[in-house]
Amino acid sequence: MKEKELNKNREHLLKLLLDKSALKQDVADDCEKVFRSFKKAICKELDALKLKIKDPRIRLNYEDKGEHEIHAYIGSDVLVFNLHRNVFKMPDNDPLWGTAYFRSNENNGYFGIINIFNFLAESFLQHRLNDSGYLIGRIFINHERHFYVEGKSHLGSLFRDTQNSVVNDEFIAAIVQLSFAYALQFDLHIPPFDYFSEITVEQIQLMGESLKLQTAKRLGFKMKADESDNI
Repeated sequence: MKEKELNKNREHLLKLLLDKSALKQDVADDCEKVFRSFKKAICKELDALKLKIKDPRIRLNYEDKGEHEIHAYIGSDVLVFNLHRNVFKMPDNDPLWGTAYFRSNENNGYFGIINIFNFLAESFLQHRLNDSGYLIGRIFINHERHFYVEGKSHLGSLFRDTQNSVVNDEFIAAIVQLSFAYALQFDLHIPPFDYFSEITVEQIQLMGESLKLQTAKRLGFKMKADESDNI
């Protein structure tokens, strides 16, 4: 390969590093700032609920798990807010690429993601490592702090106007409240008889400590939020 072509390739690499890599780092850095705002909003909401609820049996607390994760205990649930460490480009076939905002600048289609998972609180408190949780929402934030939300119930319908939606404390507080409400809508129902029809000797011996059969939100709860949008 000729020296001229090598130099041209190098210029292309430099442009990618200066443009795309810098962009991704900017998005990642800014999302960390937004996530810190989410942590503050979660703590503030839990503190506000504590002032109104004096029953010590109702869990209202949080565990800070570092820069990228926080666990919010609310009643019988725990919501895990997790900031993904990578930046993603919106899929090429996403209809949003057809809107004026994304057509005007391809960089607008690169997002950091905050995931919201819902687990049973007892799954964490009893260290039931086989228990499952479910993704109930994810927040996409770009380099201009424009955002949209995918999720269950109102989480997935109220925050879709990316062009005109910029992350602020009011939006963050609303997302936190809707996440709490969605989790609390689940009612615990008796699992199917056949689910417990066969267990091992080890499981029955451990039953006094904690039933080690796998439990999940979808198994143990009737998901009312999937049936109606009453939040």
